[in-house]
Amino acid sequence: MSRRFMGNSLGIAAIAVHEPDWILDNGWFGPEMPRKFRHHTGIEARGISLDDELTMAIAAVRRLVRQTGCDLADCRGILLVSPSLIPPSVAQRYLGPAAAACERPGHAARALVRRLGLDRCRAMGINWFCSGFARALALLDDRWAPRGLFGDDGFALVVVTNRISRITDYGCRQTGGLFGDMATATLVAPVTSSRYPVHFTIEHAHANKVGVARPAFDFHVADAVPVPTPAGGSRIDRHRLVYSLDGMAIADAAPRAMAAAVADALAATGLSGGDVDHVVPHQAGAGIVRFTGMQLEPLGIRCPPLNGMTARTGNVSACSIPHALHHAWDDLHGLVACPTTAVGSPGRAEISRGCILLRSTADHDRPNSAAA
Repeated sequence: MSRRFMGNSLGIAAIAVHEPDWILDNGWFGPEMPRKFRHHTGIEARGISLDDELTMAIAAVRRLVRQTGCDLADCRGILLVSPSLIPPSVAQRYLGPAAAACERPGHAARALVRRLGLDRCRAMGINWFCSGFARALALLDDRWAPRGLFGDDGFALVVVTNRISRITDYGCRQTGGLFGDMATATLVAPVTSSRYPVHFTIEHAHANKVGVARPAFDFHVADAVPVPTPAGGSRIDRHRLVYSLDGMAIADAAPRAMAAAVADALAATGLSGGDVDHVVPHQAGAGIVRFTGMQLEPLGIRCPPLNGMTARTGNVSACSIPHALHHAWDDLHGLVACPTTAVGSPGRAEISRGCILLRSTADHDRPNSAAA
């Protein structure tokens, strides 16, 4: 399912990023980390949050308020994305009813709205793993914008909060060092807003699932899992619910999936590869981004994709595109393609792929425009 052309109705006005204070270097893994891990992924360290997803989300929203001066009274809705919440099929299998309920994205979204004191604010929650940001923007266009939710000066927040550290098997050589924790808050407003002028119009956004040869992602309970501690040591979790990932299969499929998502977005908008000025892909790892650039060349896209964002963060899942946009904000002009790919539902032979097309506005392109 491909998202329709958005018609420039919404845009991104600002992005804020909350990063954990605790940074875990590769050295913690010792000889268990493969020698070529850094070469293939570009990852040297990753953030680990001691706070839960909701606390991280609040921190990202409050940082956005400090940086932009936005008034949360103007917030008409919050769409929460959390790739680290345990999917219902898994939660029902391994957790009790009360704990499983707390893993639901909708439950977390409503809790965030309450904690921020926004009783009349609409709330929605999704997972969608690393494709969550693209899926969220598509949902804003499909479900909220047509209802006139924003009014003249209202806005929505897309809040991504990711704490994959709590479901990581740190004893797994292949996946233990891949992911880091982060939260981001993105202010989305109508392109006509005078109170919250947008810097990038959202030309298109979609995310969909496609079949693959075999499942590459699931959950299981691992025994005697080493877990890092802030002091630099480790503890042992006797039984830990963790994800399992066929990293080689994902690394093989991801570049083609992201290129296909860009092709779908260009076809949906009547644009061509030559119209793309920048590519800001999901930062799954340095090698995957390099191969994605090669897959984009047949589409006529010649600009190299932004790469190298994983060095001190790891793969931050659905936070990666807003984090990369925030990092490169002042350097992005014209048409920006943001492809992403992700695992599908646990145990299913599928992956997701998506793409956001952004175009810089006059407010962004003029000298001394406000940064994200």
